[in-house]
Amino acid sequence: MTIAVFVGSLLLAMAMGIPIAFSLLASGVALMWHLDLFDAQILTQNVIGGADSFPLLAVPFFMLAGEIMNVGGLSKRIVDFALALVGHVKGGLGYVTIMAGCLLSALSGSAVADAAALTALLLPMMVRAGHDKPRAAGLIAATGVIGPVIPPSIGLVIFGVAANVSISKLFLAAIVPGLLIGGALWITWAWLVRREKIVPPPRKSSTEIAAAFRNALWALMLPVIILVGLRMGVFTPTEAAVVAAVYALFVSTVVYREITWKDLYAIFVSAAKTSAIVMFLIAAAMVSAWLITVADLPSKIVGMLQPFMGNQMLLMIAIMVLVMVVGTAMDMTPTILILTPVLMPVVKAAGIDPVYFGVLFIINNSIGLVTPPVGTVLNVVAGVGKISMDDVTRGVVPFMLAEFAILFVMVAFPQLVIVPARWFGG
Repeated sequence: MTIAVFVGSLLLAMAMGIPIAFSLLASGVALMWHLDLFDAQILTQNVIGGADSFPLLAVPFFMLAGEIMNVGGLSKRIVDFALALVGHVKGGLGYVTIMAGCLLSALSGSAVADAAALTALLLPMMVRAGHDKPRAAGLIAATGVIGPVIPPSIGLVIFGVAANVSISKLFLAAIVPGLLIGGALWITWAWLVRREKIVPPPRKSSTEIAAAFRNALWALMLPVIILVGLRMGVFTPTEAAVVAAVYALFVSTVVYREITWKDLYAIFVSAAKTSAIVMFLIAAAMVSAWLITVADLPSKIVGMLQPFMGNQMLLMIAIMVLVMVVGTAMDMTPTILILTPVLMPVVKAAGIDPVYFGVLFIINNSIGLVTPPVGTVLNVVAGVGKISMDDVTRGVVPFMLAEFAILFVMVAFPQLVIVPARWFGG
């Protein structure tokens, strides 16, 4: 009955068109009434305490870094470098998209920011080259999914806070899985474009490649600084977010000089608005998280999943299927905040590595950003690229299936995540 009250009130509020943050508050209040615990003071304390977290400072700073990156020319130079490397091969613009997506993922950590930048820069070029527009848009959307996987990742920060798992370990463990997703997209694109009759542009000379590399070098140094700093223990993930924002600001204003001091106000306001939405969502979810603990919902979920508890692989498959279903109807951040406090006790009881689970959980939620009908990234690509939602959905299907295939390969072979994570983590 407790689970029915929580889930039913949440779904009812969402069906009425209430924003997800307020839906979470409404479901929390409903659960409070059901448990005879309603107290406005407790409600307020949990909302304030939910956002009062030092690690969560990484969210607004990574948001700011992403805004500066897109406006300050870092994204454009990374795309130009990828074009110089592989733009001349058959279907080269698709490979450029994947390479640029992996590099941008190491800068912003936001699927929406990466997808918007790639759509604006590359979709018109791909259409002019003769590629099918829905397929090109689908590739860009699927590439944007890598954003929350390869560190730095806002999704991993939120999961780390909600699950009380080391964010540094999550960052380092997600590098190889993110690259595997990029490899799956590469193979899928190569298979789809093999019959296209498109004449690629001529190969760039070594001088032109070197020039593109020099232009992009300052942008390419940012992920190196962050990952080396985390690996060597120079700074925490929260401090890494500050480093990313300050570095991006320095490069954009002093080196590339594409941002003037007059532009900064609009950039900071845009980042603040986005951060406020995410942080309020996190604060609202903490009410539900506290009540989930008080109502002992995790033990009830453990009871429901008891048939799978003896086999870690079957349990992971069951959880991943559950997250896939939820991801079709709910955005990434609320899914993390709602399911993490419910699933983590199950994962720990089954003896599954929390870092391994966290990486797969975030990958699954990231793919949910391109699964209809909600598909936040699909909406972004459709809006920026001036293409219908149906066309983007049709184009993304083969790439989405490839990403799910990689996800379940990592479920079947956990060492693909665990071994590199141990190596990077020392």
